Amino acid sequence: MADTTNVYASIRPIIRNVRFINAGSSTKLSMRSQLVVRTSGEHEFKAKKSGKSIEECEAHVVAGNALDAPVPPKPEAQNPAIPIFPLQSRPRRNRRSRVLRKAFQQSQLSPSNLVYPLFIHEGEEDDPIGSMPGCYRLGWRHGLLEEVSKARDVGVNSILLFPKVSDALKTPAGHEAYNENGLVPRAIRLLKDKYPDLVIYTDVALDPYSSDGHDGICREDGVIMNDETVYQLCKQAVVLVRAGADVIGPSAMMDGRVGAIREALDDEGFQHVSIMSYTSKYASALYGPFQEALDTKLSFGDKKTYQMNPANYRETMAEAIANEAEGADMLLVKPALPYLDVIHRLRDNSSLPIAAYQVSGEYSMIKAAGFFRMIDQEKVMMESLMCLRRAGADVILTYFALQAGRCLCAEKR
Repeated sequence: MADTTNVYASIRPIIRNVRFINAGSSTKLSMRSQLVVRTSGEHEFKAKKSGKSIEECEAHVVAGNALDAPVPPKPEAQNPAIPIFPLQSRPRRNRRSRVLRKAFQQSQLSPSNLVYPLFIHEGEEDDPIGSMPGCYRLGWRHGLLEEVSKARDVGVNSILLFPKVSDALKTPAGHEAYNENGLVPRAIRLLKDKYPDLVIYTDVALDPYSSDGHDGICREDGVIMNDETVYQLCKQAVVLVRAGADVIGPSAMMDGRVGAIREALDDEGFQHVSIMSYTSKYASALYGPFQEALDTKLSFGDKKTYQMNPANYRETMAEAIANEAEGADMLLVKPALPYLDVIHRLRDNSSLPIAAYQVSGEYSMIKAAGFFRMIDQEKVMMESLMCLRRAGADVILTYFALQAGRCLCAEKR
């Protein structure tokens, strides 16, 4: 009889030469992908065959000699014999095989649900980010195009751009944010020329361009000025859309920003451009690796006067109601996994698409635990993304987008 062992392929990261830096000590590792071929595992479905031809099987059925129903297995000798429980409902019936589990799966994850955040800089070479193994500040010409090409190959066709701006270009009012020939507008035009159908999300905030590191304009006494910042954000949004951005993401958490940007875009004839409102952006400690990636250290204070208190969830509904009234097209929660209750609450109370941002700290924790073999990195990655879908997220912004897309493609094979 021929060997019927199933073989399937998956793509797994190989770790080498990337640096974790912590309190003066460092650990090196790196990430690259390798095709791994395996046999017989929990992801496979192994068909059982009787060895008979189709004609023989058909003849047996016509003659009434079909196989009898399988006899329930008897308890093994070492197990105690007990009366069968009189249960009408046995939920395990729907879990007894991979086919049934997939048939009854209530949440689905697809590469089309993923948005890939990418860091770019003016240099030619890709610069590794020490606290985010596998992530780079990509050269905006070559590295960016290559990474987008890899993502598109596995079905991830949405990206979000973040710029690492030279300190020489940073000012208290963040004027570089609306420079039409700035780093992000140039990258958008290049990407749209190469991949016209690519969906480009863009961040609208001043922190990459501010000499103070804050999302808004700082007054001399340290107060973050709201309306003056919104004025700058509107100019930034218009410049990005003129370059070809498809979705504007105002992340600065300034009051009235969504309505003001909607009006500014409409006045310029960009009624078709979507706004992804950062409805629930919490003042989280999980943004540390991101701040390293963009070098946006604060010159003073913190962001608690404009980002939300992690202890609050009713505040989310007030923000959501205001954002919807101002013209938001989708609502985002950031960070993601620690705020599943917030995602679920928005899903139950809004008809708009819900987005969740799995932030840099979430990414780096999974990567670090995987490196030290505390967890199976790939399984935890996929579980975390599925949990976000289960909670109600339609769109997931994640640095795992490329790796997760590869895993999803391998499952289909």
